[in-house]
Amino acid sequence: MRSFLFEALDIRGAWVQLGGAWQEMTAGRNYPGPARDLLGQMAAVTTLIAANLKQPGRLTFQMRGSGGVSLLVMDCDAQLRLRGMARTTPAIAPGKLPDLLGEGALTLTLETADTRQPYQSHVPIAGGSLAEAFEHYLAQSEQLPTRLWLAAGADAAAGLFLQALPGAAARDADGWTRVQVLADTVKDEELLTLGAIKLIERLFPEEDVRVYDPRPVSYSCPYDPAKIYAMLKNVGLAECQSILAEHGEIRVHDDICNHEYVLDAAAVAALFK
Repeated sequence: MRSFLFEALDIRGAWVQLGGAWQEMTAGRNYPGPARDLLGQMAAVTTLIAANLKQPGRLTFQMRGSGGVSLLVMDCDAQLRLRGMARTTPAIAPGKLPDLLGEGALTLTLETADTRQPYQSHVPIAGGSLAEAFEHYLAQSEQLPTRLWLAAGADAAAGLFLQALPGAAARDADGWTRVQVLADTVKDEELLTLGAIKLIERLFPEEDVRVYDPRPVSYSCPYDPAKIYAMLKNVGLAECQSILAEHGEIRVHDDICNHEYVLDAAAVAALFK
């Protein structure tokens, strides 16, 4: 992930390209292509927004809908460690965002060290693409003109973010329009294969752009037995014993991380001892 700034325009930008992290996230998931690509785009845009937060924290986006893709979840912390998942029907046809998600809502949750309760906002999903849906959200939440270009496939996910800062119009009345027109020429293949410097040189050859040092993005979803144990304690010993009597073991699947936890009778007894 790399941030950059148009020095003469008061316009900031960011670029992200996910390779290994994206492949780790989707390993063993067998998502249909349209759902996989939506999740990849969401991974890219979540990283871009998390990297540009005024206060670093853990950012989670959820998109719930009534269509073949009923849920997208993406989580990114201050160290740009990602995790996420999609819930989808086995066979869905390619289409625009409304075709895949149906009617739904986008929810943001932000946890920072300075707040006791997480901040949360909730808006209807608007637009024909994931990029348009997040542009609509950012226009309402940050009230700054923002554009996004997102792409994803089996091997990579990528995104480009541009935002006009409050003084942009005073610096150059045509600047924001100009960089949008230039960025609109980007192709998905370029987002997914070109590095930040080459992409910026390709799109904005005449602009004075300062590019900042890269930040690594990783996939992080380790096993967390303590979370499962706490959940089972809330369920209670009687219910756990009932499950054991019927199935001989308790299996808990962590949808976000795609981990399976299995407890036998001895493990349950030790948990409640």
